[in-house]
Amino acid sequence: MNRNLWLLAICQGLFLTNNVTFIAINGLVGLALAPLGWMATLPVMGYVVGGALSTGLVARTQKRFGRKTSFQFGLLVAVLSALLCCYAAYSRNFWLLVTATVVAGYYNANAQLYRFAAAELALPAFREKAVSLVMAGGLIGAIAGPNLAAGTRTLTAVPFAGAYLALAVVALLAMALLAFMQFPPPPAQQATSGGRPLGEIMRQPVFIVAAAASALGFGVMNLLMAATPIAMQVCGLPFSDAALVLEWHVIGMFAPGFFTGHLIKRFGTLPVMGVGLVLNVACVLVALSGVELHQFLVALFLLGLGWNFLFTGATTLALTAYRPEEKDKAQGALNFCVFAVLALSSLASGVLVTTQGWTLLNLGSLLPLGLTGAALAWLALRQRRLPAI
Repeated sequence: MNRNLWLLAICQGLFLTNNVTFIAINGLVGLALAPLGWMATLPVMGYVVGGALSTGLVARTQKRFGRKTSFQFGLLVAVLSALLCCYAAYSRNFWLLVTATVVAGYYNANAQLYRFAAAELALPAFREKAVSLVMAGGLIGAIAGPNLAAGTRTLTAVPFAGAYLALAVVALLAMALLAFMQFPPPPAQQATSGGRPLGEIMRQPVFIVAAAASALGFGVMNLLMAATPIAMQVCGLPFSDAALVLEWHVIGMFAPGFFTGHLIKRFGTLPVMGVGLVLNVACVLVALSGVELHQFLVALFLLGLGWNFLFTGATTLALTAYRPEEKDKAQGALNFCVFAVLALSSLASGVLVTTQGWTLLNLGSLLPLGLTGAALAWLALRQRRLPAI
């Protein structure tokens, strides 16, 4: 890994610090401020809805201003939105909190491109490892996010307002790191041609499966993760336990990054994604076995491992679906699919866990996992038949 990849990995970690802290506190702050209980995760949903709405704008700014400037602008939005969240908590304004998280979604959409930028900072033969290792930077978020939420919970008179202030500082630190980074110039063809139409790119089987696995795998992870702090509170477990569970969940998400790229290189993308799917199913089975701390802990850790294998594999698979001059629109379309499913899962998590309970929430997650498995099997059969055609 060169210096730029190391710095990008740290930025990925700071981005995940923001995400994990948002997941840990937004549902609880929402529960305290929302007019109705089922609306508790609307601030979580707002973050991903903002990401979905921002994908097109992010693609255009990435194309016009390049990686570095666009990433810096995303971090500026992160600072401002965190301060707005803090003010919303102080003023006990639920809808302002939702609005602030929608605005923060621009940063989410921007930073989701760190994994693609990693591939551009490495030689073609090492793209899988670069993507995997930069995603491993999320371990910073695994440790910092839950501890930041727990440590700043009572920093001010208003619960969790201090956490939002801390996130503004985290974004400023990432801006400082990005100032020392250099990204490769855009491909020469990009100046004259945008490549194939987006519809043609999206109709490719590889793109369809990469988008489906990314979106559904991320959706299931978000569905269960966003509901966990609320479910644990309902079960009488303290916030410190929820922070511990989220910490080990995010460790599971990003610790495999040190070797997922090697596994993909050795065994292939689809087999690794298949293992990720099996781990997600195992998570559901453990979650259904009970609601003690150790069951939440093991289930969420398995969920993180499964997400890493699925999402890293899907990202690697997506790299084969577009040409360099097509990257901005193709990556924007991939991220839009992810954010659209995340928005739905964020709303569903709050509604289901507060009205139907933890058990039905987990049972419902088996449907998108089944669809993901069907998509992987379809592409594997198609690729096996291609040499014979």
